[in-house]
Amino acid sequence: MTNEEFKQLLKKAGLNKKEFAKVANISYNTIRNWNNVPSWVMPFIQNYIKAKTLDNVKDVVCDEVKSSNITSDKSSPVGEKDE
Repeated sequence: MTNEEFKQLLKKAGLNKKEFAKVANISYNTIRNWNNVPSWVMPFIQNYIKAKTLDNVKDVVCDEVKSSNITSDKSSPVGEKDE
């Protein structure tokens, strides 16, 4: 992976180099000094993007479930059945 591809992938992930260093638990200076980006970086960032996407989906689903529970709670108190 070239440095330009690395920058583009970081952009897609919504990260800058300092944020990536923190997420990857490596020194920012190490990243700055990369002439060749290590092979582990691409799958790491791709998995970061997938995890971030899944977290967003989970949040939407949980919000929807909470919202529907609130709506159904108003129409039928807990423990009581509609007749």
